[in-house]
Amino acid sequence: MRILLTLCICCVLGVFGIRAAHADALVADLSEHLVKIDLGFTGKKVLLYGAIEGDGKVVVVVQGPREPITIRRKARIAGVWANEASVTFKDAISFYQVMASEELDEWLPFSLRERHQIGVEYLSFKPTEEIGPAQQADFQTALIRNKQALGHYGVLEGRVSVLGGKLFRTEVVFPANVPTGIYSMEAFLVRDGKMISAQKTPLYVSKSGIEAEIFNLAHDYPEVYGILAILIAVAAGLAANAGALRR
Repeated sequence: MRILLTLCICCVLGVFGIRAAHADALVADLSEHLVKIDLGFTGKKVLLYGAIEGDGKVVVVVQGPREPITIRRKARIAGVWANEASVTFKDAISFYQVMASEELDEWLPFSLRERHQIGVEYLSFKPTEEIGPAQQADFQTALIRNKQALGHYGVLEGRVSVLGGKLFRTEVVFPANVPTGIYSMEAFLVRDGKMISAQKTPLYVSKSGIEAEIFNLAHDYPEVYGILAILIAVAAGLAANAGALRR
């Protein structure tokens, strides 16, 4: 399998080598451009591979579709835990991963990290309502913490392998709960603290089969979906009781 993969990467280098030498210092592609989610989906690994011209280090940034995300803060009120406050961030990144060939702080300038949002601490979050800087920082930290717990945010240093100074590869791991939508897979080549080249490739994550039908029903006809869910739960309960009575 590794031999086949190496041959494929060499083919990419051969096809794009002339163009890379004259125009782009980096070329990249994916092992597949569509991730299908069905009832048996437990996660997926997608290979991102490519070639570079000259010296440099590689960092890969994966961004999922943007969506509004609400963060709630609970407090104990009259002996009961309840929502004390909430903040909704509009256009928050639903999925975010960074893979690098080496530890970022050792070679990637903070100015480049801030400009290209490389690292969770450089992501931009905009609340829908006016709040103070300290409060925004608290809720933003909570959002990042929640996403990290879900496996949706992460920085994985040392996960990009560079072979022979020209070929590179990394595996992007999508968990079972990965959000659907269009993903941006971007590879950067940095040399002597300067951004030399970058290439962005799209990846599509979508539901398929009965999973897609259930998803569409829940979003297009929530009332019908709710009634069906109740009926299924009642039927399951009756079946369980019938089985217990037989025993």
